[in-house]
Amino acid sequence: MNLSDNAIRVLERRYLSKDEAGRLLEDADGMFHRVAKAVAAADAAYVSEAELQTIENEFYEMMAGLEFLPNSPTLMNAGRPLGQLSACFVLPIEDTMEGIFETLKNAAMIHKSGGGTGFSFSRLRQKGASVNTTGGVASGPISFMKVFNAATEAVKQGGTRRGANMGILRVDHPDILEFITAKKDNADITNFNISVGITEEFMKAVEENREYDLIDPHKKVVTGQLNAREVFDVIVDMAWSNGEPGIIFLDRLNEKNATPELGAFESTNPCGEQPLLPYESCNLGSINLSLMIKNTRNKAAVDFERIGTVVKKAVHFLDNVIDVNKYPLPEIDQMTKGNRKIGLGVMGWADMLYQLKIPYNSQQAIELAEQVMSFIQKQAKTASAKLAELKGVFSNYDQSIYAQQGVRLRNATTTTIAPTGTLSIIAGVSSGIEPLFALSYIRNVMDNDELIETNPYFEQVAKDGQFYSNKLMKTIANRGTIKGLTEIPEAIQQIFVTAHDISPEWHVRMQASFQKYTDNAVSKTVNLSSKATREDVKDVFNLAYKTGCKGVTIYRDGSRDLQVLNIGKVNGKETVDQDTRQEAFAPGPGRISLPDLRKKLK
Repeated sequence: MNLSDNAIRVLERRYLSKDEAGRLLEDADGMFHRVAKAVAAADAAYVSEAELQTIENEFYEMMAGLEFLPNSPTLMNAGRPLGQLSACFVLPIEDTMEGIFETLKNAAMIHKSGGGTGFSFSRLRQKGASVNTTGGVASGPISFMKVFNAATEAVKQGGTRRGANMGILRVDHPDILEFITAKKDNADITNFNISVGITEEFMKAVEENREYDLIDPHKKVVTGQLNAREVFDVIVDMAWSNGEPGIIFLDRLNEKNATPELGAFESTNPCGEQPLLPYESCNLGSINLSLMIKNTRNKAAVDFERIGTVVKKAVHFLDNVIDVNKYPLPEIDQMTKGNRKIGLGVMGWADMLYQLKIPYNSQQAIELAEQVMSFIQKQAKTASAKLAELKGVFSNYDQSIYAQQGVRLRNATTTTIAPTGTLSIIAGVSSGIEPLFALSYIRNVMDNDELIETNPYFEQVAKDGQFYSNKLMKTIANRGTIKGLTEIPEAIQQIFVTAHDISPEWHVRMQASFQKYTDNAVSKTVNLSSKATREDVKDVFNLAYKTGCKGVTIYRDGSRDLQVLNIGKVNGKETVDQDTRQEAFAPGPGRISLPDLRKKLK
């Protein structure tokens, strides 16, 4: 097991079992053994004792070798009393006071167990609408979103992390303008990411520069109209200002709904990559692509055989998690086991490209992304089909599109691209499919701990090329890029690009290339420089729509007072180190409360 000091620090703070006095009861090796044993137990009814031990060993070796890691709740809770192993949940919010507060209670139970929650507030009647039971008027969805935010702040998740939420409102809701600007002040609604649920009708109206209808969600009647292009411009302006809201293409999500007869997608998990039906949950895991490299005739190449082997084991692992999981609500237990959705994704993509000497912002990288993800998707479906032969199809199979196609699968979905915030620290690789934020930087995680990180592939190339020096590394850490440094060969500069070296178009095209072969959605932030214009943001949103993305999030450097990853200074301000919106506000140990950070900086 090759864990960095930073990885060990993260594990000791949040993942490893401790006694009541806070003393460690296990090391990283013990954690992986604990998780492997607990997850393999789901096979006890299907295999012999010897075969069960073999499965447990395979799961252990896959994790300990850092080839694959499951989402954080699985690492934290498998084989422990809490036993809640999923990261992603979506809860419905009905348009009654009883329904709203029942959901709030359920969300608190999920946060306590270590999960993040997504909500659509679109069913709630607009501010000022009449309430027949009381003779009063409704306060509107944004008021209740603030109630949910306050409750989240009060609930500590299983003693390890605070809750995180996704809030979505349909673009045709009468309160949409209030929602779009709800996070104008960065100190407001700090426990939510927010995204506007965009419809095809709205995008068509934007293109044609015409008005579109606002619909009363309670009475289902038109209450008014807004100019679509003007509303789109407000979304753009707010995203340019501080990265929120993102946008989710609701109709596009539902085009790929594997079980349309069970309902429609209204929301996603907090990072946007996992659309779920009400009361569904999903457990995720990621393959470490940085290890999926072989050398042939002294040239690096993708090791597809190794990827295929890991995919087979990972799908088996994630499917087992569904059965050993202890769900926070009976409704979630029923829906999750009914559809058996899993989300296998990747991390270390930027590191794979570095090893292959392929620039992230190149057509070659886009084509390789499609090749790698289409292979993973195909192998995941094959693995799910083989599990179905042994254990049966998911119980809602007859209500799924697969029944019509005659494809017998164990899982309604198999692939998702997650941000892998802390998992990538444990594995020591780049997060998700993101480009590296910098080749050398300080990462701020978990209550303002600072972790210094340098990309090992660049460091080795620098030493091999005999241009490595401590002075140069310090310069790079302050600049955030090697672009334009004369002591570094031009060919190296082209390969080792970082997030802000890459134009927005390439960010979006990379997301779209992975989305093409992903069942669920793709977590990706389009990083923009502090000098980016509102027109640049608008171009990103339009390109994401045209290239088949299911949603998109942008982050303009320096547009928030406090960020998680940072290079030198942002807009002349000394700040905590900065990262993308998704990782900063993901439901994991890296997530930070902005008000808490402000206090620490005073």
